[in-house]
Amino acid sequence: MLRIYIDDPLGRSQLKDWERTALEKFSAKMTDKEKPFPCIPATIGFSKNQLRYSFIGDPRESSTLSELADSLSRYTEISREIGHYTSLIVFYETPVDMRETYTIDDYEQIFWKHLSELSNMDQMDWPKDIPLDPHHSAWEFCYNGEKYFMYCATPAHINRKSRHFDEMMLAITPRWVLQEFNKSSLFAKEMRNQIRKRLTNYDSAPIHPDLNTYGLEDNFEWRQYFLRDNETSLSKCPFHRDS
Repeated sequence: MLRIYIDDPLGRSQLKDWERTALEKFSAKMTDKEKPFPCIPATIGFSKNQLRYSFIGDPRESSTLSELADSLSRYTEISREIGHYTSLIVFYETPVDMRETYTIDDYEQIFWKHLSELSNMDQMDWPKDIPLDPHHSAWEFCYNGEKYFMYCATPAHINRKSRHFDEMMLAITPRWVLQEFNKSSLFAKEMRNQIRKRLTNYDSAPIHPDLNTYGLEDNFEWRQYFLRDNETSLSKCPFHRDS
């Protein structure tokens, strides 16, 4: 099973070149004071060293999916011991030809393929309180009995810088972490307002209309997992779980 990496300046020297470069670029994004990253909980998680990292292979290789499954399985086992701002950050080793030629559509296809196949590899039953239909407002991705919010960033995101990274990247956040933020409605509202202000300053594209709050009747979590540079979204979720 792949190890889950805990960031440590000394430990970075043990990483492969591409892994160290990816982590350094991510660190720069999380600590930028002139142009703060919009997701405030992510920056707090980074500052508290509660984020965990996994480095996996080429997104096109079938072996990479097994690495993703191993990483998420391990993270699921340890996440509740880490802290209230934890997420798993997954960096894919994205070859130059992908970075130079793949479009947002290409990356989106890979993303949903990985989520569907990952779900079909899951050894645990889908939680009974979560619908299997992603077009239900209460749906969210589940794995190993845990509920997760998925975020994908790619090299092809140009105008939506909040979704840009030089490697294909996932940020996987347990639902219980998000529930902690929402315990106080006033705190949650202020946090959302601050995030939207930062998005306005961070992205060239306008705030995406699919950004919404989990559980509301007009909300669909799957549309927030992979936001495009423009405001268009797929009309139907490609996620499929065999059951």
